[in-house]
Amino acid sequence: MNYKQIKVNSLINKITKKDTLFGGDYTIDPYQNCEFGCQYCDSSLDKTIYIKINAVEILKEELINYNRGNIIIGSVHDPYQKVEISTKITRELLKIISESKFSCHILTKSDLVLRDIDILKKIKKSLVTISLSSMDDYVSKIFEKNAPLPSIRLKTVKKLSDAGINVGIANIPILPYITDEEIENIINTAKKNCAKFFLYKHLELKGDMKLCFFNIIKNYYPPLIEQFNKLYKDSYLPKIEYISKLNKKIEELCNIYELDDKV
Repeated sequence: MNYKQIKVNSLINKITKKDTLFGGDYTIDPYQNCEFGCQYCDSSLDKTIYIKINAVEILKEELINYNRGNIIIGSVHDPYQKVEISTKITRELLKIISESKFSCHILTKSDLVLRDIDILKKIKKSLVTISLSSMDDYVSKIFEKNAPLPSIRLKTVKKLSDAGINVGIANIPILPYITDEEIENIINTAKKNCAKFFLYKHLELKGDMKLCFFNIIKNYYPPLIEQFNKLYKDSYLPKIEYISKLNKKIEELCNIYELDDKV
């Protein structure tokens, strides 16, 4: 993995359509690309991590010009990847968000977020969503090879909840024929670890990501390749019948386990 420091002209992206999944008004990403190398994510295709060294300065300038709202941190690239241990850019951005009276929703796979509980407690309506695709270590190592193990992420949910932080789990993406049979177990375990909500999304395979992902299926799950070809035929989305069935199943399970399926 290569690292390169860069300066950016802007940091905040304003969400133009209503964000029904994460409830955000704006997004910021302290880093471009990601060390975790998840095999379903475009960030895994580029092996250079760009560190936005002037992000703190830019955010201070930009927030003056925006109405208060909810900022999604890590909308594309994880804000708590390993390089954050030394740079502390995300931590400094949280301080500015707190001082500026904005709210935030952090999306991460990392237990490093626990380091910043002290600041999160000061931010009105702060949310943290811990993402995982599977609770199976073998599956996680294939698709999320450099991310913390699922057990660590679940413990992170519990610790955040115990600290009074509004926290949930995102089963994103759900991998067809591989992790969709785990959904009830994930929802049940999320509830046991005091998650307040459960978010989810089906797997999208855009551009080069489709070829890369299919190669992984050929290597690790060769009997499934024909099913994947049919499911994603001529599209980056799975067939609508699959999506509808998935949505109905999760809605029913969230009702059974009394877990919100939205923030």
